[in-house]
Amino acid sequence: APRPPERAVLVAGALMGAGDVIAQQLVEQRGLHGHHGPRTLKMMAIGFCFVGPVVGGWYKILDQLIPGTTKVVAVKKMVLDQGGFAPCFLGCFLTITGAMNGLSAEENWSKIQQDYTDALLTNYCIWPPVQIANFYFVPLKHRLAVVQCVAIIWNCYLSWKANQM
Repeated sequence: APRPPERAVLVAGALMGAGDVIAQQLVEQRGLHGHHGPRTLKMMAIGFCFVGPVVGGWYKILDQLIPGTTKVVAVKKMVLDQGGFAPCFLGCFLTITGAMNGLSAEENWSKIQQDYTDALLTNYCIWPPVQIANFYFVPLKHRLAVVQCVAIIWNCYLSWKANQM
């Protein structure tokens, strides 16, 4: 049975939070006393309110635009996903994170200019092979879950990148 979108949104929020905890503990090595709880909550909120609904909705649209599960279809979906959706999504993600971190419009724009290209290039190292496999082997109802598993690592990177001040 298809899962209700609420569940996908909850999973996205939880995994954004997990990615931030990993970023703070393993990457930045803040330790438990140095852990910034409000930052983890902000990342979870972004997962609940932005990442989950937007990515989940995008997969449904993508399946309607390019139906089927052949290898050619999987490649077409990956090209549309990575060529169209990913650049827009990343720009929005960085904008929202900056705003939630209290940056002014000018500070946010300069942070986006500083981080965007690097984040997009890192995206292209990770996501194209994941998405080809996802679109080819995984049924639509499980795609967000597959993406979210890989996304723990990606969210860790994004959280670290977005919160470097």
